[in-house]
Amino acid sequence: MPHLELSLALVLVIATLCQWLAWRVRLPAILFLLLAGLVAGPVSGWLQPDAVFGDLLMPLVSLSVAIILFEGSLTLDFAEIRGVGRVVQRMITIGALVTWVIVATATHYIFDFSWQVSALFGAVVIVTGPTVIVPMLRSVRPTRKVANILRWEGIAIDPIGALMAVMTYEFILVSTDQPAFGHVLALFLETLAVGTVSGIAAGFLLGRLLTRNWLPEYLHNIATLCLVLLSFSAANAVAHESGLLAVTVMGMWLANQRDVDIHPILNFKEHLSLLLISVLFVVLAARIDLGQLADIGWKALVLLAVLQLVARPAKVLVSTLGLDVSWRERGLLAWIAPRGIVAAAISALFADSLVAVGYSEAALLVPLTFTVIIGTVVLQSATARPLARLLGVSEPSPRGFLIVGANAFSRAVAQALKEHDFRCVLADSSREDIRAARMAGLETYYGNPVSEHAEIHLDLAGIGGLLAMSRQRYVNVIAAIHYRQDFGERRIFRLASDLTRRKAEKHQVTQGYQGSQLFGEDITYGEVMTRVNRGWEIRSTRLTEEFGWEQYRARNGEDCLPLFVIDGKGWITPFTEGGDLAPTAGCTVLALVPDDTVANGAAGSGAAGDGMADKMAADKGLT
Repeated sequence: MPHLELSLALVLVIATLCQWLAWRVRLPAILFLLLAGLVAGPVSGWLQPDAVFGDLLMPLVSLSVAIILFEGSLTLDFAEIRGVGRVVQRMITIGALVTWVIVATATHYIFDFSWQVSALFGAVVIVTGPTVIVPMLRSVRPTRKVANILRWEGIAIDPIGALMAVMTYEFILVSTDQPAFGHVLALFLETLAVGTVSGIAAGFLLGRLLTRNWLPEYLHNIATLCLVLLSFSAANAVAHESGLLAVTVMGMWLANQRDVDIHPILNFKEHLSLLLISVLFVVLAARIDLGQLADIGWKALVLLAVLQLVARPAKVLVSTLGLDVSWRERGLLAWIAPRGIVAAAISALFADSLVAVGYSEAALLVPLTFTVIIGTVVLQSATARPLARLLGVSEPSPRGFLIVGANAFSRAVAQALKEHDFRCVLADSSREDIRAARMAGLETYYGNPVSEHAEIHLDLAGIGGLLAMSRQRYVNVIAAIHYRQDFGERRIFRLASDLTRRKAEKHQVTQGYQGSQLFGEDITYGEVMTRVNRGWEIRSTRLTEEFGWEQYRARNGEDCLPLFVIDGKGWITPFTEGGDLAPTAGCTVLALVPDDTVANGAAGSGAAGDGMADKMAADKGLT
């Protein structure tokens, strides 16, 4: 027992260290988790999962995969899929089928596998997944169009690919028991029906529990976990191996119910899935037989080449044919497609079952899948960035801002920067503020900008700095700390709050973690909101040799709050406390200045709050 306890604790520590290392070097964590598992298992012999976990290993893997698939399917909102364009729709449908056929055919002839096992492997490696795509996109920094296609493909193909793999697996099992086609079709349809009905029933029940307030809020996550595991187990009890289909359908059902708020559940499941993914990769990699890896040797490299150089380009070509995608964009799309957790977990889950029913070659599914994962992640991580530059589809140096807070002042700032071709994304958990920003035609992210959901869904292409300007002080501080690694300490800026000004120094967060204070020593959130409420506007002025910075200050005097300077090369810098900005000829100054009608006394003053600010801003074209 002490050995078991120590092994479990060390696996958790190793998994956490791998996640931390991946965060530091900005590479997919899957790479470090796999390498750690190989070292802990077949290389050193320290971790032997079958001996440590015994008969509980595969049931635990099954339950973990069920939770991971449920969490992935919670992101499959059909309305969002319809909105990402025909390219993504084709890639997750026709393109997925093309990949399936090419990989299955290549596997059959290269390894001499049966058509059944080859078809299953083809379905398994369809999935890319956001857990590997998103970190790679941050490193590669392709154009927004390419980044959006790859990101949404990873999100959408995760549950769809898993569903295709489950259906293929079910078909293989029923065809083994009943060789007659009629019986095979009947059992397959039974499995499909049980999984679908179980998933819809569980999703409907959970939706009722949440919307009717039949459970206290603190039990929502526990009840969700219980229903996921119950649906999975009950479906398996009725129809063999229909549980994975059930939890996938359950997640999709909930994701598309407009009256069910899944965000709290999704946040919990994201953290749980992160833990399970990390542990699973270490444990499953530790089970790999180095002898099997040696056996597949050069054949695995040939299959990897087919996957990278034939299957992926063919998928992209079919998916983009006749659409507005340049050949340069197609070239990068055809190169980036790393495989992730779903492929590894499903291959491990199905391999033993297929070996038990007579498909001996299925024992090679796990090492073959892991070889594909390592090969695609390593190859594409090392080459995608230079390829993007060579093709001319990489983003220039990121100049835009992630703006935390979508209040009236933040919207005015985003609008002004947008007019100067700086990309800005407003992130906020206030539905009203986000709605106002969207009505103004601004880019938004509805949610916590430091959540796991944001890690996957928040598109930071072209974004190189943070403006923390939320009315909630703690949100600004957390965002500043969180994004230091992404943008660098010098590109983190925050607007001081009135509460911070009144606090003693010993109660404040160290300045180095909060970033530079925006706009001046005495400028706070309340101060800028008061000016916006009074009708002040953000205006831009280009300095010349005849009208320089001194003349600008003299003309505007105290009735002017300088906000940003855009130099002649297009770089933008905010005014900050203690800063020494001295704009020169050719620079453009953005400042918050009184509206002419306000200066003439025609407009009322006062601080009616964000509601009044929204109305006045809308009247003046700020939102």
